[in-house]
Amino acid sequence: MKMKKQLASSLAIALSTLVVWSCNQSDPAPKGDYISGVFVMNEGNFSQNNGAVSYFARENNTATADIFSAANGTTLKGGVQDYAASEEQGIILVDNMSAGQDKVQFVQRYTFKDEGTIGAPDIENPREVVIVGRKAYVSCWGTDVAKYSTGYVAVIDLTTKKVTKKINVADGPENLVYNNGKLYVGTTQWGAGNKLAIINTSSDEAGSPIATPGTANPVGIDANGKLWVNAGDKVLRINTETNATEASLAIATGGTKTPGNFTFSNDLKSIFFVLSWYDAAGKEHGGTYKFSISDIQIAMVTPLIARPFAGLAVDPSQGLLYAGVSPSYTQAGYAVRYRTDGSLVDSIKVGIAPTGFFFQ
Repeated sequence: MKMKKQLASSLAIALSTLVVWSCNQSDPAPKGDYISGVFVMNEGNFSQNNGAVSYFARENNTATADIFSAANGTTLKGGVQDYAASEEQGIILVDNMSAGQDKVQFVQRYTFKDEGTIGAPDIENPREVVIVGRKAYVSCWGTDVAKYSTGYVAVIDLTTKKVTKKINVADGPENLVYNNGKLYVGTTQWGAGNKLAIINTSSDEAGSPIATPGTANPVGIDANGKLWVNAGDKVLRINTETNATEASLAIATGGTKTPGNFTFSNDLKSIFFVLSWYDAAGKEHGGTYKFSISDIQIAMVTPLIARPFAGLAVDPSQGLLYAGVSPSYTQAGYAVRYRTDGSLVDSIKVGIAPTGFFFQ
């Protein structure tokens, strides 16, 4: 009996150890230099192909300016348009000034080691990427950037790292928002681009677009499950079930100012955006504004922050507003952090022309 008890005890310990080992094996802690922090997409100077991805831990105020170069000993050789990551993979969109040299660059998410590329003719003038399960969707202007007649959304199988389909979306496909089996695709070209394309991510087929009063720029899904879209000098709230526009809020542009860089607060109840214009000398002016999803009009008298930015994003873990500042296309820019009441926290030197952020 004692032998059986000892055997049963030993088997229980072994089984327990096996269960713990199995759990640890199924969900190992990631290893690398870039586990948890902020990634900054720097477009760089287009004529010099010197874009980069910068990185810093949230508690730090210094950044590594080019982590791809640090990990691989070579640069990305182009401007960085976007970055996204899922599971162990990271995806960088690289736009080179020379025709046929654009690419999707795969990296290991936590080390940023090179894991291969997809180039032309599958990827041409990439703009933005969204990951849905084991697929990535990349909006591409195609080869005709003058007339935007060759645009498409490339569907990438993340397991094989191959483009499986190109979904035709003319008029300069740009911003992407995914929600509940639908990919909303904004367009760039004024006039012809006054519509929001919709792709069914189960079939990867484009359905009937939503007509908009200006160039469509999907912002995101709010706390109530509604889609917000910037269309020219208006912001629309759209019912995702019926595609009907439920509200239209005017932005006071004065006919010369341009709204852009829309982003949600982390509770998805407020939206930040930049309103900017250029003077005769080419200097940018403007401000950054905020409104609630329950507002019936946008207050434009006093900006939240009295300056424009090249990019905006809110960190979902801390709620801070991140803004990209580009002094010029020949020197490093800054990631500036604000509280959502507009008060300044600090600024961090990054790469040239920071325009986007990814939080991990």
